[in-house]
Amino acid sequence: MPGEDNKTIIGKISYTNAWPVFHYVDPAALGTPADMVAAVPAELNRRMHEGSIQIGALSSFAYAEVADRLLLLPDLSVSADGAVNSIFLFTKVPLQQLKEAKVALTNTSATSINLLKILLEKSLGGTYSYITCEPDLTEMMAQADAALLIGDHAIRASWSNTEYYRTDLGQWWKDWTGCSMTFAVWAVNRDAVKRNPEGMAEIADMFLESKRRSLSDLTPIVEEAVSRIGGSAAYWKHYFTNLCYDFDERQQEGLRLYFKFAYELGLLDHVVVPELWNEKRSVRVKK
Repeated sequence: MPGEDNKTIIGKISYTNAWPVFHYVDPAALGTPADMVAAVPAELNRRMHEGSIQIGALSSFAYAEVADRLLLLPDLSVSADGAVNSIFLFTKVPLQQLKEAKVALTNTSATSINLLKILLEKSLGGTYSYITCEPDLTEMMAQADAALLIGDHAIRASWSNTEYYRTDLGQWWKDWTGCSMTFAVWAVNRDAVKRNPEGMAEIADMFLESKRRSLSDLTPIVEEAVSRIGGSAAYWKHYFTNLCYDFDERQQEGLRLYFKFAYELGLLDHVVVPELWNEKRSVRVKK
């Protein structure tokens, strides 16, 4: 279901990690009528699920939950082949001593929450209890032995934290599996593709052009991050260049493994076979 006045609604992740793909996206410059809404992943996930956002970014796990309704856009993701630098588990003891702990989870993204459960239960071993909290490290650690923060909340906490041990979930995943990890994907509603394939293709092309322009010169994005969030230009340049915005076989391999483990732990109730949309045709991601 399109938005008001039959406009396509584009979903934008508000976290800095997705800025390069959205920086040069201007709905007013599109031939198809469109508006863009920015929100944390949990809100975008909900709206993509219900169909009130037709195209845009969402967390990888949220895509998996309704993969039958969505198609993945090629060549777009937020991935890390090692440290992601914005998804951290803070702990009161070293990681290997954490077994049987109470863990406070952020309430802002399903992908990182379920990645943590996979890493704790499959990699580290043990039994854990979980509570969901607002993303405030002090409050979370007052109630639990460990706390998961993601996105800009995690970045700010990593700058100010001197009290707790810190584990980067992207690096932990890479060390354990050898794989890249994809945290967010870009997807389009299958019904929207049927209704308006040319419009959806135009929006997908604008995402790709924004990515290309942003990565060719990160200066305006780095300056905006320094202004809005703090930190140094050197920090943000490293942050953005460390992330991967592609969705090639390397990223697809890691995402398939993540979905496999999520299914094995009962976090997903079905096997997920991702499908890529390429303008007017879809192709299954290789098994």
